[in-house]
Amino acid sequence: MGLMSFIKEAGEKLFHRGEAKAAQEAAAAAPTPENKAASNQAAADAISAYIGTQGIDTSGLTLAFDGDTAAVTVDGAVADQATKEKILLCCGNVAGVQAVNDMITVTEPADESQWHTVVSGDNLSKIAKAYYGDANKYPVIFEANKPMLSHPDKIYPGQMLRIPAI
Repeated sequence: MGLMSFIKEAGEKLFHRGEAKAAQEAAAAAPTPENKAASNQAAADAISAYIGTQGIDTSGLTLAFDGDTAAVTVDGAVADQATKEKILLCCGNVAGVQAVNDMITVTEPADESQWHTVVSGDNLSKIAKAYYGDANKYPVIFEANKPMLSHPDKIYPGQMLRIPAI
């Protein structure tokens, strides 16, 4: 549990379409407490829906977004550490999110993964060499970050990745 930092400008652009965009525009045009709350709820709903599209069960979780601090708070319980870490990554790897407040409990605790923020020039082989001493272990990192990663070559600067122990 704790606060994880992310690069606000990097990630999935969920807030620039649909209900989240409309709520943001309404809050910007008339910054009333009601419009601000609606914008924050629309953003939280967009993040929750995004997690669902990754095939990760969000039942039992509560997500909240605070537009003033660009922070997501995730609360609830999940079955295992890998699911928890994937949820945190989904929340943080969204453009417009700067921090994720982790309040998730795990039913079956396990060792936590390390985290790596992708920089320009990185690829999974280079990251595997740095963490495991073997560039050929890149599939471990790829599998640990599925389904958020659809291909080993599709990573971008600012993205945070799970680096599981092997």
